[in-house]
Amino acid sequence: MTAVTTGVAPTLDARVSFGTVVFGLAGRSLNRIRRIPAAIIPTVAMPIFLLVAFSGSFSAVTDIPGFPTDNILNWVLAYAILQGSAFSGASASQAVAADLESGFYDRLLMSPASRWSLLLAPVTAALVRVMLPFLTVTAIALLGGARFEGGIAGVITLLVAAEGFAIVASLWGLGVVYRMRTQRSGAIVQVGIFVVSFLSIGQVPLAVMQGWLHGVARINPLTNVLRMARQGLIGDVTWATTWPGLVVIAGGVLFFGAFAATGLRRIND
Repeated sequence: MTAVTTGVAPTLDARVSFGTVVFGLAGRSLNRIRRIPAAIIPTVAMPIFLLVAFSGSFSAVTDIPGFPTDNILNWVLAYAILQGSAFSGASASQAVAADLESGFYDRLLMSPASRWSLLLAPVTAALVRVMLPFLTVTAIALLGGARFEGGIAGVITLLVAAEGFAIVASLWGLGVVYRMRTQRSGAIVQVGIFVVSFLSIGQVPLAVMQGWLHGVARINPLTNVLRMARQGLIGDVTWATTWPGLVVIAGGVLFFGAFAATGLRRIND
């Protein structure tokens, strides 16, 4: 459905507080977890599955000479958490898709609320959602024997990477949702996440890859984010490993932010 515009700009007094709209709609999105518990299952169940499955099936790769760690959980943990972060972003965008289908979003578009607040609300919800897979998967990995070699700095860089990837994933999801305006868009959003994730250094480092996969993983932007997220689990945290990941996240926010913003603008056309 398309919002009906009156052609009359709202006065300053009529405008709704930017923060009120952002946090109000973000809270509404998070409340969806309580109303529809199944919606959060992929966000937690998938990263736990990846942690268990890959730590078992790929455990032998730690015997390869030069492998950066002797603990497979240290290697897999960052990958599992980033998957959970991506699903957190995708889930937040699907909440918007549900509102578009129900017609609730049309009422938001006719309100005096800033369009930027409508865009930032699901992103904010995604940032909060990330904490559930982050805390859950990390706790399971630590119980299984994982350890942060880089100490608290390793925890911080992992969290920054997780939150950053969630922002990018939510903006990617919103861009698709605003264009398709249906919950069926979730399949496209998830396929995009899976392709980028599996064609990276999620499972094994570049040194043990061969053929076209090595070439793709080397230029895959997510590889730098994974390096940033993983560094504190396999060694010390360094700026040289951190800044490329931050650059990728910043670039992703700008690119997919523009993708989402133009999609939102199309709804009013």
